[in-house]
Amino acid sequence: MKKSSSPRDAFFKMRIVFGITIGSAGILLALLSWGVFFKASAKAAGQSEATTASPEIVQMVGPVSVDQDLRNLPYVAPKEEFEERVLTRHPHPGTGQSEGPSQKGPDIAAILLKNVLPPSEPNIPPPLLTFEGVAETQSGCGCEPPDTIGDVGPNHYVEAVNSSFKVFDKNGNTLAGPTTYNSLFAPLTGTPCSGSNDGDPFVFYDHLADRWVISDFAFPSLNGPFYQCIGVSKTADPVSGGWFLYAVQHDAANPQWLGDYPKFGMWNNPQPGGAYLFTVNLFFGPTLGPFEGVGVFALDRASMLAGGPANAVHFDIPLAGLGDSYSLVPATFRTGDPPPAGRDEFLLAIDSPATGGVTLTKVKGWLFHIDFAGGSTLGIGTNHSPNTLITVNGFVDAFTSAAGFTIVPQQGTSSKLDTLGDKIMTPLVYQSRNGTESLWASGTVCTDSACTGPTGIRWYQFDVTGGTFPATPVQQQTWTNNNDGVWRFMSSIAVDSCGDTAIGYATSSTSLFPGMRYGGRLVNDPLNNLAQGEAVMFNGTAGQTSNRWGDYSMTSVDPVDGTTFYHANEYYTTLSSFNWHTRIGKFSFGTCGGGGEIVLKAKAKTQGTDHIVQLKWSPADGGSVNVLRNGVVIQTTADDGQTKDSLGTQTGRFTYQVCETDSGDCSNEVNVRVR
Repeated sequence: MKKSSSPRDAFFKMRIVFGITIGSAGILLALLSWGVFFKASAKAAGQSEATTASPEIVQMVGPVSVDQDLRNLPYVAPKEEFEERVLTRHPHPGTGQSEGPSQKGPDIAAILLKNVLPPSEPNIPPPLLTFEGVAETQSGCGCEPPDTIGDVGPNHYVEAVNSSFKVFDKNGNTLAGPTTYNSLFAPLTGTPCSGSNDGDPFVFYDHLADRWVISDFAFPSLNGPFYQCIGVSKTADPVSGGWFLYAVQHDAANPQWLGDYPKFGMWNNPQPGGAYLFTVNLFFGPTLGPFEGVGVFALDRASMLAGGPANAVHFDIPLAGLGDSYSLVPATFRTGDPPPAGRDEFLLAIDSPATGGVTLTKVKGWLFHIDFAGGSTLGIGTNHSPNTLITVNGFVDAFTSAAGFTIVPQQGTSSKLDTLGDKIMTPLVYQSRNGTESLWASGTVCTDSACTGPTGIRWYQFDVTGGTFPATPVQQQTWTNNNDGVWRFMSSIAVDSCGDTAIGYATSSTSLFPGMRYGGRLVNDPLNNLAQGEAVMFNGTAGQTSNRWGDYSMTSVDPVDGTTFYHANEYYTTLSSFNWHTRIGKFSFGTCGGGGEIVLKAKAKTQGTDHIVQLKWSPADGGSVNVLRNGVVIQTTADDGQTKDSLGTQTGRFTYQVCETDSGDCSNEVNVRVR
């Protein structure tokens, strides 16, 4: 969600475009067919909430093939931006909606602080590299916040912000962009994706297929229609390899419903092709409310990768199935073993009450069984209620009845920043490691019931082995770095191939300009604590005179070594508004294993019709090692530093690791793609 630098007293905090220049009668007719110029029908608040009981099978628009290098695409400018409001489950101050009475919850300081453990002496490594991302002056957005998102692949880092995206090499050198979404999606004629893209971007690397996926939403006016625009790269090269373009309407049965805050995930089921997933919060567009429900989509990944016609499975979860929740996050995975065949997708959410100061003790979990041929299910019953309520330590969402999200102080200005502290933040990480399946999640919470003190990062590990949700977490913590007075918010979590955890986030206080930091723990550290401490990714040098910050960040793991974390977030260089910068950095805990000393390298080659993976490691102590492929021991061999794995005609992505049979020390995990 973003707001424009152009003041509009009648509008609040979400980006919307009302003006479009009509260049031809054909475009005019297309817009008329969308209902742009039709008067919105009268609708009472809450009159037509989501009611989808059975899945809707939707034929996506596309594919449209783009074979041009990104650097040669005709430039299409972003559309004009107007200041609008942030959209929430219940009205908060600043949303332009009526507010309920202030309600203060019970004093839960003791409950909250018992989850705040003092860290060990900081051992977390400093950044290996940071480099400048897209700035507001380059984005073409004229808006805030940037909605920073990014991901790393074998040879590229792709960052997406509102209105445009940019491709870097892994040393931070620009390869292409910024490229506007209007430029990339221009060929999707007949949809708002051609000329009316509006941001809330998402980008990720599909490590199983060696492809890239990028998306934003589009709409010509508040009357709709509202679409998600999706690009899938044709090759591993997002710059010159071409793209397949698709679009899908947020709710074809309710074309005036706006799908806000889309969040994506990737799943390898149903077999063999898997699914790309996204969720949206649904609001009645013409009046930006009321809240109608949550839309959940599964896209036919196999068809999209092949550039073929693709269907989507679509559910709407109504208010009765959500309670006070919204902003469901689908699980995605990068390291460890893929989810087992047939494993249902996981989604999580927390409640966002109508008032601040409410003590919450549950995380809601949904199971999504995806079947593109029919038979998909989501949650329980016709309202798609959650499959489980996981009991967690008490927490308070990071907003107040008086100020809404705008509670984070800054150095050098009285203006405060938004937390977006009423949701689980993207990504929701799935990892299957050594036979244990886990979900890792994070978000921003208060550290006192009135939310007057610094906010902290609440993070969880849930054991979902066997595809079932647990009653309680394996571990959980509200991370405050020993109550050091710094406000932490806008988090994103990742887990490397060793099982080590890292969380990147924003920081600020009255004596600290907003900046970027990260904390972490090693797999064998004591539970319920980021015991490795905290490091600074990048310090901002000024505050922001307006409140919108985020609306999200991203932490991800390099698919090549499985151990290098990348984090992208926002900062400012001069006291101002609508003048944001973004920064990308990387760090690593090192290789896996008890001693962290065994370094494994792997290389695939083909001999005739046989595929062979050559493995080399050091040091080699002359004993014996187990060689693991995808977490399963495939051979025990002499610890002489080399062996090979004959795959025959098998193709795909394989994860290798070697472990000493005597000490149990293991190497890093290495991913190899065989085609």
